[in-house]
Amino acid sequence: MNATLGFRVKSGWAGAVLLAGPVESPQLLDRRVVQLCDPAIPESKQPYHAKMGTLQTDEAKVDALRKVIVKAAQESVSELMKDFQSDDRQIRRANLAVGSDIDPARIANPHIRAHALEGRLFRTVLEDALGSHGLSCSIFVEREIYERGVAALNRSEKDLKQSLTRLGISLDGPWRADDKLACLAAWLALG
Repeated sequence: MNATLGFRVKSGWAGAVLLAGPVESPQLLDRRVVQLCDPAIPESKQPYHAKMGTLQTDEAKVDALRKVIVKAAQESVSELMKDFQSDDRQIRRANLAVGSDIDPARIANPHIRAHALEGRLFRTVLEDALGSHGLSCSIFVEREIYERGVAALNRSEKDLKQSLTRLGISLDGPWRADDKLACLAAWLALG
């Protein structure tokens, strides 16, 4: 069985969805949260923030936190792959949904730049961790992913959103917007 992964990348974590089946009628197999930081080191969730609203300018601190983040992402993705791969299931691709892909250097406001730097960092460490397991990734910006889904999956936006809602019914617990974005990213990887 072919399967794909979709992620909604956030600061310090990502929502992950495992999807299988033909692109016309995918089946949601699982979802979980993947840690991209070390909860025992709270600063690793926002490494570019020195304190609330202030950009971290100490590169040594950022480098140390970046190493923590890379290690956490590698360990989390390795655990995810171990749990999700099976003899009858081959994960062949992963896609990431992100909030923005703006170049942080173009942002004048230091606090907003810190968020952009963190967005880029968590996206790239997740992409690298997945690459170490042989998975290539495409990146989709949240504000564009439904438009891309409509074109790639040949469905109306309304039908696409209804289908994503139905896919989540089989799971325990809430099925949030971040879960749906991760699911749509995985669905686009099936195509």
